[in-house]
Amino acid sequence: MSKTVRRVGVVGIGNVGKAAASAVLHENIADELYISDIDTERAKGEAWDFADSIELTPSRTRVLEAPLEGLAACDVLLVAVTERSQIPTQSRLELLKGTAAIAYDIVPKLRKAGFKGTYVIATNPCDIITYLFYKLSGLPKNHVIGTGTALDSMRLRRQLSQVIGDVDPRSINAFMIGEHGDSQIAAWSQATVGGQSLDQFEEDNIDEFGPIDRDLVEDAARHFGWEIHKRKGNTQFGIGNALAFFAKSILNDARVVTAASVIQNGEYGHNDLAIGVPIILGRNGVERIIKYRLSEQEQEGFNASVELIKGYIKKTLEEHEETTAN
Repeated sequence: MSKTVRRVGVVGIGNVGKAAASAVLHENIADELYISDIDTERAKGEAWDFADSIELTPSRTRVLEAPLEGLAACDVLLVAVTERSQIPTQSRLELLKGTAAIAYDIVPKLRKAGFKGTYVIATNPCDIITYLFYKLSGLPKNHVIGTGTALDSMRLRRQLSQVIGDVDPRSINAFMIGEHGDSQIAAWSQATVGGQSLDQFEEDNIDEFGPIDRDLVEDAARHFGWEIHKRKGNTQFGIGNALAFFAKSILNDARVVTAASVIQNGEYGHNDLAIGVPIILGRNGVERIIKYRLSEQEQEGFNASVELIKGYIKKTLEEHEETTAN
């Protein structure tokens, strides 16, 4: 009897990497889980510690520490690397110089080792790093995915739920799109509650909860990560579980709709960047980009986010060319 072995790798075993690995392990998403970090002894210790927990879970996952090149056989690589000295104070964009250098280091090594699976990237600034992984990896664009505004969209649905009578957020369809950062926007024109447009739902229930302060809800979703960060010094469980969710959806061919940072080929009027939009996620990674008909105001906000990301991509590529030339 033939057996397909599901292999997931985690690159970077800091707070986010540990949370992702824990979710992969305890949800029994993979048959083999590989952990890689520049600090090999730490990665070894984490792998052994995870292995100690197996008997107490439904999982039969084998957990192994591996060198970076040893991840080439994985189906999905969850990327959570960062410079440990970096702690952003105002914007995820502050991390770019350090994390871009990491991308330029690790992606060519994995390409040379023969990695042909799917990257799922949480490393910030997510959209720019996702684009760099795409350019450096040689993989098709549907196999390089950033978590992007996936978690921001979950926050939007939860914030919205709290002002419309605690409707289960899973019954709300609403997405943040654009940069995983301060320029992201809510696609309010496409939002629904139980299949009914948010506009109609609000009108029908205006006596119960009054008009929705959409600016307040959107701003709360946009900045909720910072509210967590300033209280505990990091975010890990939300984004770690999001990484595991992406891996599970790919391995199970779930064809679930989620927001993600993906390479654009004209879908929203732009090309040659990664940015957060709703997609269908399945075995082939990005099965399809869902093209919203945005309002004029939303399209303007999205375009501004595009220009911000493209500016940082251009700057990063120019700095790398200058560095390599010297």
